[in-house]
Amino acid sequence: MEDSKLKFEDMGLSPRILSAIDTAGYESPTPIQDQSIPIAMEGKDLLGLAQTGTGKTAAFAIPLLEKLLANSGEKKANIRGRLPEVLVIAPTRELADQINESIRQLGIYTKFSSLTLYGGVNKNPQDDRLLKGTDIVVACPGRLLDHIREKTIDVSNIHTLVIDEADTMFDMGFLPDIRKILSYLPADKQTLFFAATMPPEIRTLTS
Repeated sequence: MEDSKLKFEDMGLSPRILSAIDTAGYESPTPIQDQSIPIAMEGKDLLGLAQTGTGKTAAFAIPLLEKLLANSGEKKANIRGRLPEVLVIAPTRELADQINESIRQLGIYTKFSSLTLYGGVNKNPQDDRLLKGTDIVVACPGRLLDHIREKTIDVSNIHTLVIDEADTMFDMGFLPDIRKILSYLPADKQTLFFAATMPPEIRTLTS
């Protein structure tokens, strides 16, 4: 599939995000970016089908950073204990790290902070980071539920939810955890949902 002829400059993005896109070496939007970014920037829910390697991380990272900027989040970006506004759920720690790195790369000219939450590592440093406050959380389902149950994270201020590789999470048995997480989040939020395939169980979840 060929890249879109649309340019990032045509999408109404802020100068700082455009500068970060240029610094990161993005030349033109891929098809999933071309289709997703304008819809997501309008605040609409989105279901995107895209394989790994098609640029889908930037397809949601760019609009979520723009939304934070539009909400004047930088005015409170250095306030200790601020609550996260964006939650990205990923199936593996490797993907969570990749997503977090992309968000940091695309947010390099903003003051927003992000952190990862996943198992297999000491939970105490994660508790400390959450206590200091952050804007974006990229988490694996199991460890996120641990933090929610222990009240070391407050998700009441989440306005944007991204579920990435939902079909992989289903294959790994995470669907019950996803449903539990959704029950803790505000009903009034934007949801960006990405998967490579759409099995019936995932279609039911999205509906």
